[in-house]
Amino acid sequence: MGGSGGSKNGESGMNMDFEQLNKRILPPDERAMERAKRRLDTIAKPLEGLGELEKICVKLAGLTGQEELSLQKRAVVVFCADNGVVAEGVTQTDASVTATMARLIAQGQSCVCRMAEAAGAQVLPVDIGMLHRVEGVRDLHIADGTGNIAEGPAMTRSQALQAIEKGMDLAGELKEKGCALSACGEMGIGNTTTSGAIASVLLSLPAEQAVGPGAGLSLRALARKRDIVEQAIRINRPDPADPLDVLCKLGGFDIAGMTGFYLGAALWRLPVILDGLISSVAALLAVRLCPGSSLAMIPSHSSAEPAARAVMQALGLCPVIRGNLKLGEGTGAVCMMSLLDLALCVYRDAVSFSDAGVPQYRKDGRKVET
Repeated sequence: MGGSGGSKNGESGMNMDFEQLNKRILPPDERAMERAKRRLDTIAKPLEGLGELEKICVKLAGLTGQEELSLQKRAVVVFCADNGVVAEGVTQTDASVTATMARLIAQGQSCVCRMAEAAGAQVLPVDIGMLHRVEGVRDLHIADGTGNIAEGPAMTRSQALQAIEKGMDLAGELKEKGCALSACGEMGIGNTTTSGAIASVLLSLPAEQAVGPGAGLSLRALARKRDIVEQAIRINRPDPADPLDVLCKLGGFDIAGMTGFYLGAALWRLPVILDGLISSVAALLAVRLCPGSSLAMIPSHSSAEPAARAVMQALGLCPVIRGNLKLGEGTGAVCMMSLLDLALCVYRDAVSFSDAGVPQYRKDGRKVET
């Protein structure tokens, strides 16, 4: 898997049937979720004392079908790709920085690598559409960057489907190798422009509410970036009811690959943590293509980009971290791995009301005598 051949799910290329794929994503295991919820409620703490972290533990039980949760083997996949819209001056740096950062990731020297080491995760950089090849980066290359969305479509429908398929295959490959927890990150200069454009169309947001400064643009440069997004939407006329059309016309290969990874993660029951705006926009595309794919998605943080909150609301997810993060690479998702470890320490090992000799809390306010 992971090459250009047929996908493990039996769909391939232009024949990919998202409706049929969605039917193959099984619903969560309700009994496992109920057992996990009961377990959390018997721990000597206020009911739902860990807030969203408890809900995620229950969700993980439903996804895996296991009350005993173990997330020891973990991976962060960083999808790397270049975007033709960089030619419009929407970024501080040129496209060469994508390759530079991909090289640092491959060498274990980037921010996400340092953080992942502390969180016990492997980092896997993937070239899914870079202008320049980099040693040590997994080759899932589709093309040398996308087209300039200010002038025409980013990619063909066939290319988008190839990227989705490769992302799906990679999720299946990690699952087969024993990965128990994954995360999606990205590296691609210009991808806050492409993700902002997609969010604008899918959520019917004006450019000023969907497009932010990314890596730190001046107010003047930000105004131009928003103008370029409006121009791209006007020229390409993406159909909001057709998420694949929106992806082809406004997206990037990194976004397409992550979209596929989320679909594969749901199909093969692999928990996947979302990172910031770009990975969340890919998650929104995945859910619009296959609603069942939300099954495997775990939120991490609310990005500093203006569309981030609206995207998470559309996904029905509540970010746990509100740290105004804007780094990318999957770093926010790795932060979430450490928080999950802390929650699971309580879930697995904390003393129960019964063992502590303390009356158990109940939702109706009554106490259960020990």
